[in-house]
Amino acid sequence: GENIAQAEAALLWAQQSAESELGVTLEKIFIAGHSQGGYLVTRLNTMHPTDGVVANCPGPLDFQYRCALEEAGEMETSRQCQLMEETVGSATENPEAYLERSLLRFTTGHQSDLLVTQGMQDAAIQLHSWPDFRSALEACTDCAGIEIQEAPQAGHGALFESQPMQQAFNDFLDR
Repeated sequence: GENIAQAEAALLWAQQSAESELGVTLEKIFIAGHSQGGYLVTRLNTMHPTDGVVANCPGPLDFQYRCALEEAGEMETSRQCQLMEETVGSATENPEAYLERSLLRFTTGHQSDLLVTQGMQDAAIQLHSWPDFRSALEACTDCAGIEIQEAPQAGHGALFESQPMQQAFNDFLDR
């Protein structure tokens, strides 16, 4: 979650400087991401408008839950959770610091239309928080359009594995 500043800088450069610096004409700017990239573009959508946002299996949805599982030895340790523990303490001792970075905290204020795709055969860690994330997005009253697509037979790569997800992606871009 700390790399949001770099992602924001890239988006702002594309919006403000790409045409003049590259000598091209940009008619639309969409941002899309998978997994952690889906996390980044979803967060960016609460900060800056674009022509649309696609998030495939975005995560972490609940960073505190994930890192607490790692601390308990129930999941393989990740570099992200290690860095957080070194910086703010453990997920069980300082849960709020982890929750602040969780995508569950970024379910309102979406400035551009958002397509979220999720494979329903994804890992248990992703699917644990998916119903809450989906419900929060669906309940958003200050968001641009939100479209949620679930792929029953796809995993974490739903957008790449599922023809219906690919069609939803293409339809979203063609609007």
